[in-house]
Amino acid sequence: MACAVVTAAACAQAASDLPPPSAPQPVAQPARQARPHARPRLDRSGRTRLGKASFYGGKFSGRKMADGTRMNPRNDSAASKTLPLGTTAKVTNVETGESAVVTIRDRGPYVRGRIVDLSPATAQKVGIARHEGVSKVAVTPLSLPPAPQPRSDAASQPR
Repeated sequence: MACAVVTAAACAQAASDLPPPSAPQPVAQPARQARPHARPRLDRSGRTRLGKASFYGGKFSGRKMADGTRMNPRNDSAASKTLPLGTTAKVTNVETGESAVVTIRDRGPYVRGRIVDLSPATAQKVGIARHEGVSKVAVTPLSLPPAPQPRSDAASQPR
């Protein structure tokens, strides 16, 4: 008990030795940037995009994708952060000229500089070697799903 009293007394003495607090100093705020984790806007322009493609690892086999289907490594599935789900696109390996048609069923890839993740079968079709894992590709949308209609909120409508 005596230790607690001595410690409390020592803290009180140390606090009284501090200079009186001055007026709070303004803190410089960093420049406002775009939200780093904001979702990219969906691209409905139909433009061809160049970037890197990678392929899904084996651990994703059977997992649900963004559209609710299960990932099948043998089908034509692909993931894109900017193309709408349900988009059919042609993926062409820029180095080899090989191409394949895919359906965007998932979101990703979540690695900077990559624009599409392909199923392993599709990656093989376009010539992405397993030991390389990444290749430069051109992604050309062939057909886009219809744009969703704006939701009419029943709660905001007068009765």
